Amino acid sequence: MIAMRSLTVLGPRRVEWRDLPPVSLREATDALVRPLASAVCDLDRHLVHESPLEPPYALGHEAVGEVVDVGSAVSGLQPGDRVVIPCHINCGVCAECSRSMPGACSAVPPFASYGTPAGGSWGGLFDELVRVPWAEHGLVPLPPGLDPVMAASCSDNLVDAYRAVSPALRADPDAAVLVVGGTPTFGLLTVLACTALGSTAVHYVDRDPRSVEKAAALGARATLIDSYSERIQGRYDLTVDASAHPKGLRCALTSARPGGTCVSRSVFFTEPALPYLELYSSGVTFVTGPPHITPFAPEVLRLIDSGALDPSPLIAGPYGYDDAPDVLLDPPAGKPVFTASRR
Repeated sequence: MIAMRSLTVLGPRRVEWRDLPPVSLREATDALVRPLASAVCDLDRHLVHESPLEPPYALGHEAVGEVVDVGSAVSGLQPGDRVVIPCHINCGVCAECSRSMPGACSAVPPFASYGTPAGGSWGGLFDELVRVPWAEHGLVPLPPGLDPVMAASCSDNLVDAYRAVSPALRADPDAAVLVVGGTPTFGLLTVLACTALGSTAVHYVDRDPRSVEKAAALGARATLIDSYSERIQGRYDLTVDASAHPKGLRCALTSARPGGTCVSRSVFFTEPALPYLELYSSGVTFVTGPPHITPFAPEVLRLIDSGALDPSPLIAGPYGYDDAPDVLLDPPAGKPVFTASRR
């Protein structure tokens, strides 16, 4: 039996390729997919450097792949199809999936996804081969001719950033948006999403001068801050916490106008304190939750394919898959993407 390589987290700053038995079809609704381009999520950096979850486990939850094999009950996919592999595992038919909330699918444990052990062992999207359960519900076709490198982050970050702002900007294209940055790329992806939706009133704040410079280049009004203050001055209809910092979350919450909305996509491994009385008095709506990729990825893919949404300014690489451990230990600015012929 030929071994399959899997990029594996072994502990803080310990990540390496390991040989594992190859995956195979288990159910008639499964598909096997070979990743063609794998992207590094901001969370992946944290998992590699801090290792807050119990190792070892396969890393990676953003990739575009090629279908290799399908189960007997799969009729809408065939070998050779190129697909986005959403980060979450979902059945597509339960009550939550039917409400366009596949990240909360009731057929699998909470947090079931590729690249972490939190909701079971599903492998990672750097693996040479990935088993996708409920494949017809769990894979999103790539538009013909679209470069997999451009779409790799549609498994999570790019669609999640788009969903953070699209409801508010669809309802009111002139809504004033504040993005509280701090993560390597999610806040900047949010700026890209705002631009793709035609927003001209985006304010980006961050403690990192390189991110502030990049946000300005992407079309935002960008401000370098020394720390996350209680409130950013202005009247913001929508604020987005992209800081992954408790004080950044508080800043985003308190900066929303009365009756406004704050969306947080930060992942916290401890419980952040919330300024409840201040939120109560202002009536701010707080929105959080896991990414729900499958229903909304097609819309984002169409925007990329049309040129309205261009993630290339934030892509680093592409690098070869063999370089992944070294790149993850000393990541560049931007979102690293890996692609190459496999061994």
